[in-house]
Amino acid sequence: MTATTEMIPTLTVRGAVKRFGAVLAIDNVSITANAGEVTALLGDNGAGKSTLIKCISGVHRLDAGSIEIDGLAQPIHSPAGARRAGIETVYQDLALFDNMDATANFYAGRELAGPAWLPRPLQWVRRREMESATQDLLDRLKVVLPSFSAQIGLMSGGQRQAVAVARAAAFARKVVILDEPTAALGLRESRQVLNLVERLRDQGNAVILITHNMEQVVDIANKAVVMRRGRKVGEVVPSEATRKDIVSLIVGA
Repeated sequence: MTATTEMIPTLTVRGAVKRFGAVLAIDNVSITANAGEVTALLGDNGAGKSTLIKCISGVHRLDAGSIEIDGLAQPIHSPAGARRAGIETVYQDLALFDNMDATANFYAGRELAGPAWLPRPLQWVRRREMESATQDLLDRLKVVLPSFSAQIGLMSGGQRQAVAVARAAAFARKVVILDEPTAALGLRESRQVLNLVERLRDQGNAVILITHNMEQVVDIANKAVVMRRGRKVGEVVPSEATRKDIVSLIVGA
């Protein structure tokens, strides 16, 4: 791999603009996220963080600007398009099916089926293969569930969050976006989820983390991008900045 190739970010957003009627939600925002790093996306409520990641993940379309993966422009116009580009997102509501187990949640909408020569409606689901792949991934990420066949609705908040993050890890090839993954979790469960985020980073993914927790930013983020009123107002290396400096950027002090 050449030095030039190494310098190309996994994800590049250039001049992103998004309007909702007369409201300018994102105003000319440019960010990058590198493989094997955690990029924290910070800002008060209404700063534009969630709108930006929804544009990256295909929920919204940009009105202007571009999204690149490994230096190549990606026409992301839907969540399916984002997944094809290698981008997986875990939202605050997790989007899990409480009445289904981990395997069914992992493969919801993308079940393994066969044989390939039959039309899709006539193929049968390869349940054992999906269960084996799910168990292998959970073991690799060191995710412990009360029971592999337990319904998601019977699990703790931390276990549910771990399943959602592991599902993203199962299918992400480039970028994993996490929106407040430790919100409403206790200290022990938060640490478990952060350990999982670190494993995603160590596996070579570019991780974007939205959080309001400064301790987590300093603990695991390689860099922090700060947004305010729809604009990017700063970018710092958490290990080289004080929490006061970061908070000052967030609130505009």
